[in-house]
Amino acid sequence: MSQILNDVRKYEEEMERKTAGEPRPAFHLSARVGWMNDPNGFSYFKGEYHLFYQYHPFSPYWGPMHWGHAVSKDLLHWKYLPVALAPDMNYDRDGCFSGNAVVLPDGRHMLMYTGVSKETQPDGRQREVQTQCLAIGDGVDYEKYPGNPVLDKSHLPANGSRFDFRDPKVWRKQDGSYRCVVGNCTAERDGQILLYSSSDGFQWKYEKVLAANQGRFGLMWECPDFFSVDGKQVLLISPQDMMPQGFEYHNGNGTVCLIGTFDEETDDFAEENNQAVDYGIDFYAPQTVLAPDGRRILIGWMQNWDACNYHAPERPWFGQMSLPRELSIKDGRLIQKPIRELETMREGEIRYENVVFTDIMRLEGVKGRKIDMELSVRPGDEDHIYRKFAVRFAQDDVYQTSVSFRPYESIIKIDRKRSGSRRAMIHQRRCLVKSREGRIKIRIILDYFSAEVFVNDGDYVLSATIYTDPAVDGISFFADGQVAMDVVKYDLLEG
Repeated sequence: MSQILNDVRKYEEEMERKTAGEPRPAFHLSARVGWMNDPNGFSYFKGEYHLFYQYHPFSPYWGPMHWGHAVSKDLLHWKYLPVALAPDMNYDRDGCFSGNAVVLPDGRHMLMYTGVSKETQPDGRQREVQTQCLAIGDGVDYEKYPGNPVLDKSHLPANGSRFDFRDPKVWRKQDGSYRCVVGNCTAERDGQILLYSSSDGFQWKYEKVLAANQGRFGLMWECPDFFSVDGKQVLLISPQDMMPQGFEYHNGNGTVCLIGTFDEETDDFAEENNQAVDYGIDFYAPQTVLAPDGRRILIGWMQNWDACNYHAPERPWFGQMSLPRELSIKDGRLIQKPIRELETMREGEIRYENVVFTDIMRLEGVKGRKIDMELSVRPGDEDHIYRKFAVRFAQDDVYQTSVSFRPYESIIKIDRKRSGSRRAMIHQRRCLVKSREGRIKIRIILDYFSAEVFVNDGDYVLSATIYTDPAVDGISFFADGQVAMDVVKYDLLEG
């Protein structure tokens, strides 16, 4: 173990003791100390889920990247392990950036990550050169491969940028060989995903451009994931600097899902459909894992790059992951549902059926900041469809966050402008959903610092972080017109 890594491990242990009383999410993984962004190395190893993450332990702001590390049996209750990677080699001296993990046939855990080193260019500018590197370990301690980097500029196609070449996602095929996809862009900053092959996981060969942007979705494509589910092949990408297309692909950085087919013999991916993965404010750079029971489970960084620096500098941690989601394909669309393990945390059921109301309403027992609540909404008068429905939560006389639905436009919106922020940042997102005659199902999962909204059994998801004091726990309902509603609400246990 390098002295740099050893010193970082001692530091995070000391800081964790000092900040033990700080409020945190109850069941969303947050940074052990300092800063967290993209999930890395999401894998199942030795009977536990391992999740690494982009990590700057020395402050709650972005800095030279390390790999933080946590494990869980159920993806809801997490145990921190020591930081796994630190920038301590020449090829990664300016950061150990995103990547993934795979279990080798001999039982070792292999991490594949992006090493970053700054290089002075002929014009005097410094730019970050990005290469792909390996580290091998036992689930706690990892040694960097002597042959690093295993992918560099010599493995790039013509016109592929060595300055935007990152975020490998590796997997092992049934025949024992390996493949990985890596995010890249051309010299003109048009995104593309590159495919590589290896017989042993250590010696890699460039195969082809698996998918190319051709000006469709933003610029550089980051954080690819490539997997099959329900007979379809899915490519997840996180483009930078997107322009909106109607209600899809909000401005800025987001995640796009390309659904199609994949020919294992020719390595050809044929796109059929595309969609946004999350329609809310805070979601980026997801990774998936294949669970032992065959479920494909996704987790993302629940934050927005355009808002991530607007927090109190005295907070000892920043950044949290989304609730893990089970994936499926239905009618050519990616469906996302909260992992079923969440249901084992439910207690204190409150149920109301066929509540008909107009204007503002509260229901006895329906409150909380750590809840799982399901709403089934429909017109109270079938001949006169209501104009608007809203549910407001984390609410008191000053604060609230809301989810609203307008059936005539078929638009659902999340709004956190009164959630405690003192900055002019992104506070609202809208989504065009499928709805028949004002009928909609909304499932809202609240943790102390987040809201995740699943619409129509996972057809759409809207995620947002919130800033309201956790003691603010009111919930109310609003109708412009007559609404009939069923409500089931559960409190969620912490441990």
